[in-house]
Amino acid sequence: MAAHLFRTHGIRVGKSAMQAFCRKHDIRPYRPTYRFLRGDPEKQARLWITGLEPVHRKIGVKTVFDLSATPFYLKGSGYPEGTLFPWVVSDFSLMDAIESGIVKIPRVPVADNAMTGDYPKYRDLWVHIRDGLKDVRRGPEDAGTPPLLPGLLEGALRSLYGHYARKFEEWEADEESRSNGGTPPVFIVVCNNTNVSKAVFDYVSGYESGRHHPDGEPVVAGGDVLPLFGNVKNQRWMHRPNTILVDSRQLESGESMSDDFKKLAKHQIEDFKAEYRRRFPGRDAENLTDEDLMREVLNTVGKPGKLGEQIRCVVSVSMLTEGWDCNTVTHILGVRAFGTRLLCEQVMGRGLRRRSYAVGEDGMMVPEYADIFGVPFSGFPVAGLPEERAPATPKPGKAVRAVPERLVGAPWLEVTFPRVVGYRFDVPADRLSARFDASHREVLTTQDMPTTTLNAPIMGENAELTLGDARGMRPQAVAFRLATHLQQRHFPDKSWLFPQLVGIVRDWLGDPDGDSPNVDYGDDTFPGLLLFGEKKHAVCEKISRAIIAASGGAQRLRAETQRDDALGTTAGVSFDTVKTCWTTEPTKCHINLVPQDSDWETIVCQKLEEIDEVRAYAKNQGIGFRIPYTCDGRPGNYYPDLIVKLDDGRGTTDLLNLVLEVSGQRKKEKDAKVQTTKTMWVPGVNNLGAFGRWAFLEIDGSNLHKTKQEIRKLLDG
Repeated sequence: MAAHLFRTHGIRVGKSAMQAFCRKHDIRPYRPTYRFLRGDPEKQARLWITGLEPVHRKIGVKTVFDLSATPFYLKGSGYPEGTLFPWVVSDFSLMDAIESGIVKIPRVPVADNAMTGDYPKYRDLWVHIRDGLKDVRRGPEDAGTPPLLPGLLEGALRSLYGHYARKFEEWEADEESRSNGGTPPVFIVVCNNTNVSKAVFDYVSGYESGRHHPDGEPVVAGGDVLPLFGNVKNQRWMHRPNTILVDSRQLESGESMSDDFKKLAKHQIEDFKAEYRRRFPGRDAENLTDEDLMREVLNTVGKPGKLGEQIRCVVSVSMLTEGWDCNTVTHILGVRAFGTRLLCEQVMGRGLRRRSYAVGEDGMMVPEYADIFGVPFSGFPVAGLPEERAPATPKPGKAVRAVPERLVGAPWLEVTFPRVVGYRFDVPADRLSARFDASHREVLTTQDMPTTTLNAPIMGENAELTLGDARGMRPQAVAFRLATHLQQRHFPDKSWLFPQLVGIVRDWLGDPDGDSPNVDYGDDTFPGLLLFGEKKHAVCEKISRAIIAASGGAQRLRAETQRDDALGTTAGVSFDTVKTCWTTEPTKCHINLVPQDSDWETIVCQKLEEIDEVRAYAKNQGIGFRIPYTCDGRPGNYYPDLIVKLDDGRGTTDLLNLVLEVSGQRKKEKDAKVQTTKTMWVPGVNNLGAFGRWAFLEIDGSNLHKTKQEIRKLLDG
């Protein structure tokens, strides 16, 4: 009967319950089958019947009940998402469970002082930080460098942590609960991939600095931003960590964890082995695989007397294991995309198990809450039936090539450029100075980072989460930390400059209580916000440029080129494209075609070919011309639109190389690229003297009719 019901209705039972039942009744076939099926999603889908059939043969099964957490169609099934299966007898939804009080009540952001968008920033956090997380890497090459998180993510962590710290104090003050085996509240961070989780983990727990103590142990830095979660004591790893990093996707699959992840979690795995030996002296920890050990730690978070009892923070890749029954979770931060109702409910569900079911004098259970950032719980989209789209008609390809024959009699048509990898500023021997102007001004506003967020449940008490620690920071402390970052990032190995840098930063800060010339303080903002994520890097980049401008300026800049291949050229251009192309004039361009990404290419190329002073030009596609820059502390490569060779009166043997950019909508990244090109790349390359003369020109894409005027103005100037 059970098998029949299973085949016809897809009836399921929980894996954990099935395993426990089979062990109790000595039913052997189930566990080997389960081990065999790990890691194979298609075979896992048939796991339940392979378990039910031997149970039925052994003792008989009269009926089977499916208590499913997801008795509805998922996105992509072909049915509207969230529609209940037609065979469901009774549906007790998550909303019903919350309203009846048998689970914790989730509190999510309902208001903040950012005043932008339809939702509070920390409600749908991912849409605001996803671009800033694209280039996050924490590999061996990053050893010794502090993790760089988007400022909004840092603000979310610290705001949520501030509320957690108050709950932790309440737990510590409850001696009765702690004496009865109570474990501390737990904070969960759910990330989208290993790179992001490692960066968050390093920010929260600490990271190895790349240096070593005399005994060979690594010197550990950080771990003091969120003190209750830090794994560092006296610049060493603590033997009982407060925070763990887990890749729950790999643990749940039953497969071995990747070597890269084991390297990231090496120290915590060794610490848990030592703790295992101490707790269970009769057992051999070496027989445990790393996967078994990490699974044991994760599954015993919040369990008195177990390996995971003192864990306060779990940084996880993907969702935590289904059925994870930790009942001490009080705070959840989602750092990933949430495109479906199921994902939202899965993450929130990890924090909804109640700690106590004791009934008060009024016959009701005391409400318990889980505060959640980054999970857009309301307004779930309902997916309709998938649309069928006709396949696109393939377009014929075009061959974009350099034409060697064009160089005969006109060698200047070949465009060459230096492959720059960085910049060096020769620090003057005497005193540093800085000259500030409008380009070095910084605006602080709660539109970028809310300083107050209101979390509210469906029913019950609200909670206000703030950045109280940052608000209380004195301006002198802010100046000291900014100067430290400025010295480490922009003037490394020149520690003697630090006192001067502190003075320069103080001058830049001005009087926060008065009229600061360089910082525009909006309502509810304060100097401590300058130390968050990208803001700190942006400020130090501006101050560094002001120092360079006033301390010898462009004359002291040098571009650093690629050692083995310092010169790039258009001679090697060869690629195919399906884009519409502009056919170039053979006397003006080394390359036969210019692919069009937008309408401006045709307009600009036509105008360039009409200007007598333009001797050659090349669109920067397929030639590898890039300009290194940093924006908010993140390194990147800027690919300008065109290189134009101009005759400014010195003849074809000494043409002026013009980096030409056609700009559209202004963005912060574009400003950083343009400023780097104008103030660092151009003077740095010109000072080398080996790559000709260079200049930069930016043309507004909405004023392309003035292209000729702008180029002639440059030549006349």
